[in-house]
Amino acid sequence: MTANIFQKKLQNMALAVGLSTLALSLVDQSNAESGLPVPRFVSLKDDRVFARAGPGEKYPINWVYLRKGFPVEVVDEFDHWRLIRDVDNVEGWIHSVMLSGKRFAIVLPEDSKKNHPRLYRKPEPSSVAIAKVEPGAYGKLLDCTKDWCRIQFEPYRGWIRRTQIWGIFPGEKLTK
Repeated sequence: MTANIFQKKLQNMALAVGLSTLALSLVDQSNAESGLPVPRFVSLKDDRVFARAGPGEKYPINWVYLRKGFPVEVVDEFDHWRLIRDVDNVEGWIHSVMLSGKRFAIVLPEDSKKNHPRLYRKPEPSSVAIAKVEPGAYGKLLDCTKDWCRIQFEPYRGWIRRTQIWGIFPGEKLTK
């Protein structure tokens, strides 16, 4: 009889240890997630960032980004890894330490009406154009209205039509 009691106590202790381990692992996983909205736009923190086939260093590198500040969209998260999508719809997993919350946007190609993207002094089409902006150029987002975004392309700062850039969602308001 004493052996049965000892065996039951041993089983209960093993169960308690197993449940405790499970509970601790669940806590660690919940702390690993960012708690930030998905999808969201971020930028690359370094001028050399690896995009991998999966969320971990064991996965092969599919792409190497060589442009610090380049805007990307976070479309999923796993642990400390973020699945990103770029302006060309290329996806890859990047470690979260290689991403920044600083907001940048990239100029899209001309539209079908051949409207070449321009930077304006004020957020209105009748304003003075201060620069032509090449498709593929990217700059720091400073502010946005419903139809325009203020953006910095060194050494210029000005307003560009929101439809001519990629890096902000329709209707999204920038937080400072």
